[in-house]
Amino acid sequence: MQIVVGVAVVRDGRVLAAYRPDPDGGWEFPGGKVEPGETEEQAAVREIREELDLEIKVGESLGPAVDISERYRLRVYRASIVAGDPVLREHDELRWFAPAELDEADWLIPDRPFVRRLRDLL
Repeated sequence: MQIVVGVAVVRDGRVLAAYRPDPDGGWEFPGGKVEPGETEEQAAVREIREELDLEIKVGESLGPAVDISERYRLRVYRASIVAGDPVLREHDELRWFAPAELDEADWLIPDRPFVRRLRDLL
């Protein structure tokens, strides 16, 4: 089972989400696959650097991993920005969500349990 990390980048009480425009698209926590030899935290740092041009500090996991498919399992971590401003590279849109706005967004199904946990933490 391949682990995929999502990263809930938090700044000033808001969380950054990215919109995936696929036919089954929606809002997601940016991130990607953990490569061989990487820890999940290292993968999170690398993916956010590649996708958003941000340097982050990875914090706690937002709960147990959830299955995306038979091959992939998602784990989401909270993170803070160390340097940079997000740059749109791989998604159609980026948006900062306040806790009260999280339920209004059309989140990808695997991300939804993490959205609920994050809302409680913000």
